[in-house]
Amino acid sequence: MTYLWFKAFHIVGVVVWFAGLFYLVRLYVYHVEANEQPEPARTILQQQYQIMEMRLYKLITTPGMILTVAMAIAMLVVAPDYLKDLWLHVKLGFVVLLIGYHHYCGRLMKQMANGQFKWTSQQLRGLNEVPTVFLVLIVLLAVFKNNFPTAPAAWGILAMIVAMAAIIQFYARKRRLDKEKQAALTTEGGEIKAGSA
Repeated sequence: MTYLWFKAFHIVGVVVWFAGLFYLVRLYVYHVEANEQPEPARTILQQQYQIMEMRLYKLITTPGMILTVAMAIAMLVVAPDYLKDLWLHVKLGFVVLLIGYHHYCGRLMKQMANGQFKWTSQQLRGLNEVPTVFLVLIVLLAVFKNNFPTAPAAWGILAMIVAMAAIIQFYARKRRLDKEKQAALTTEGGEIKAGSA
């Protein structure tokens, strides 16, 4: 029964952690895109996004990570035999990489606050897909354990996930190009009016 309590709160921690990771980088996208706004909207939006990012990272995402890791350790203390399984070692490897991603997002937030940020919104959209890949791999390992699916159907599902991520990227690129085209037409129209006057 103790193991099940730890497992339940481990799942709660995973949900909270991933919710924070999914939204955090999306906020970075909006923060970077605020640079395209005229003043005073630019400054107001950037200040607001900075507050939202900090609160999300410190009050939701990081506590979710801590709860996830603490409950995982507690489960292993109660059921140490799982440490003999290869699937768990692979899963823990992915979790370590995910913790690295988490801290890298915190580093990006500090760079943005200090005005030293170099990423574009398009690059951030790509970065935002990283936790999805980790989530899929970790869940598959947790469910299938040592019987990790290697059949064509499993790879088909993985290909669908990759395709969805690619479609999202293409759609974001199309929106950006449409916005740039519209801005160019607006600027060109203004210049024609100014020239005819």
